Amino acid sequence: MREVTIYTDGSCSKNPGPGGWAAVLIYNGREKEIFGGEKETTNNRMEMTAVIEALSSLKEPCRVQLFSDSKYVVDSINKKWVYSWEKKNWKKSDGSKALNIDLWQKLLPLLKIHDVCFNWVKGHDNNKYNEICDKLAVQETKKFL
Repeated sequence: MREVTIYTDGSCSKNPGPGGWAAVLIYNGREKEIFGGEKETTNNRMEMTAVIEALSSLKEPCRVQLFSDSKYVVDSINKKWVYSWEKKNWKKSDGSKALNIDLWQKLLPLLKIHDVCFNWVKGHDNNKYNEICDKLAVQETKKFL
């Protein structure tokens, strides 16, 4: 399996409001930036979209080290919350409906294709690739303002 490093970030103005997402994919010394946005969204949706778009862009199954500053995304996977929500028909432990079900339903099949290790990175802490993603995501958000 090819080994790929991915950094992702999402941005939103007024949450909900206009938003942007971005990812940097690093493979064999080469870097590729991808990004986009939506007119009406939330920060968590943009964080998730960045992950989905990055993994969807891979042309074959890969081993991925994925870095995100979103505790929502990283903890939902690493602490297996999302798998519990799915088993309970997308209900959380308190009985309330899980959020962003449509995006989780896009992400989970990608995790069966790729061997992904989710890593949390502190945002705005001088991490080169996190900063690149943040800048791109904010630029995308501004397109809708």
